[in-house]
Amino acid sequence: MKAVMVMFDTLNRRFLPPYGADWTHAPNFTRLAERTATFDTCYAGSMPCMPARRELHTGRHNFLHRGWGPLEPFDDSVPQMLTESGVYTHLVTDHQHYWEDGGATYHGRYRTFEFFRGQEGDPWKGHVADPEISESLRVRRGEAWRQDWVNRRYLADEADHPQTRTFDAGLEFLRTNHGEDGWFLQIETFDPHEPFFSYPRHKERYPHAYDGPHFDWPDYKQVVETEEQVDHARYEYAALLTMCDRSLGRVLDTMDELALWDDTMLIVCTDHGLLLGEHGWWGKNVQPWYDETIHTPLFVWDPRSRVQGERRASLVQTIDLGPTLLEYFGVDRTPDMQGRPLRQTVADDTPVREAALFGAFGGHVSVTDGRYVYMRACANPFNQPLYEYTLMPAHMRGLFGPAELKNAELTPPFPFTKEVPLLRVPGHAMSNPYAFGTLLFDLDTDPGQEAPLVDDALELRMTALLVEQLRAADAPLDQYERLGLPESGPVIDEHLLVQKQRAQAEASRQPPPRPENFPTGPLSVHVPLCDLLTHPGAAAVLREHFATLLDGPFARMAADLSLLQIAAFAVGLLPAARLHTIATELSEAETRSGTAGSIHRGR
Repeated sequence: MKAVMVMFDTLNRRFLPPYGADWTHAPNFTRLAERTATFDTCYAGSMPCMPARRELHTGRHNFLHRGWGPLEPFDDSVPQMLTESGVYTHLVTDHQHYWEDGGATYHGRYRTFEFFRGQEGDPWKGHVADPEISESLRVRRGEAWRQDWVNRRYLADEADHPQTRTFDAGLEFLRTNHGEDGWFLQIETFDPHEPFFSYPRHKERYPHAYDGPHFDWPDYKQVVETEEQVDHARYEYAALLTMCDRSLGRVLDTMDELALWDDTMLIVCTDHGLLLGEHGWWGKNVQPWYDETIHTPLFVWDPRSRVQGERRASLVQTIDLGPTLLEYFGVDRTPDMQGRPLRQTVADDTPVREAALFGAFGGHVSVTDGRYVYMRACANPFNQPLYEYTLMPAHMRGLFGPAELKNAELTPPFPFTKEVPLLRVPGHAMSNPYAFGTLLFDLDTDPGQEAPLVDDALELRMTALLVEQLRAADAPLDQYERLGLPESGPVIDEHLLVQKQRAQAEASRQPPPRPENFPTGPLSVHVPLCDLLTHPGAAAVLREHFATLLDGPFARMAADLSLLQIAAFAVGLLPAARLHTIATELSEAETRSGTAGSIHRGR
């Protein structure tokens, strides 16, 4: 038995011809759909990148207990289980997050692996002098932004691009090993994740008049750009998608040439999608996980059933992919795995689940039955209580700091941690879901999720479905409290939130605060956060309003942003009323200090 998984990052199904796109150039995705079962109702689960990959390894949701982080010592890893059962596992990837603190335990679970450098500010080439950077619309311009411009100097030819080199390595593995049996190859590229860096022959597929600033890397924030600028960014994404399509075609060509269809499973998938102006937003993570981000493409060829050119309507999730591979190779899945093998779903559309759970740590916790989507916000405006449960205290690009760990405590095991106790650490979310409110959608009548429903009977049913999923996932007790849901017993009318939170749901659709409505000065909401924190009076104001965030990863990630920019990035953390209050208090602190201009640069 042999298997190949081709995994893209940030692949938006609405840009693919098999899912209805009629303007993008992606003929190999069309060809893929003709050779596989195409899933119409696949949902991701734990978001974003590394939580999604933890699901891929473990076959269970993890976002209720943990944010972005490594595999844990008690986690079951599908690639490792396959390796230990005699299946040769090999990973080729340009996904740089595997080599950061928050992803460092994943690639080691494969027997062998190859990594190609240069994606999204990967700390690759060392240049002391700053690179020449084009005029750009991007707001966040930290180290990753600078490094990405350094890296681009070494990617002038498409043959040098990490995506190309990743697929080169995958095809090398296929040519070397196609005559052998018992192997699994994962070809994983970071594209079409931003920045949307591609080459002229792909951009030429999308001719349009644009003469504005460079714009292929949108910030994760509310849209303030012009319609022309939004369209340009979408064309840049489409061009990179077309480059991905070409790489996919090379895999299909090799499958044809080496007659691998006869005995080789093929899975083509992604971790999540991206908002490209829809709902007034760029990116992911901050806003609820709308369909553009969470309803993902999935294509499966199983040589046992040989189903091709057919659609599958059954509801499936990312957590099903690991168990599918285990079943294919005759390896039993562990009792802790929530995912189910998709063999019969591929063969005849046999359902494997009634509901799909999805979300990100500290954000909305959502459920869908395939038609209705229920996005549950926190019940209180403070988004508390919220804790991380871990034995691997690392964030995306750094370890937990002493200030975070000083309040850690040892807590009893969960059913899936194999009798191992965990550290319970106060958690931090990148935004506050309370600002968006609890939302309910009918995808049949409102596929764009533009008209949230208020329907108590439907919400009661979907809330009960959500609670079932929380209990099945062994959710921590603090999550029930945060969400205002019963840890045991039935869901009743008093647990409903859609109507109660209607006002903030409507307010969240408003544009971000306008800079001209706030006073300027050395201590003002126009000044970068890192600079404000160097001034004792300003730091005191900020700690009064969101002290816990300043001790966590948020302060590092948002250091170069002004409070006004943070308000556009993280709705709920700085609503307009609070921002005006902070602006007033900063002005008062400046007056008291009498040292305008004494602020020193924190960068």
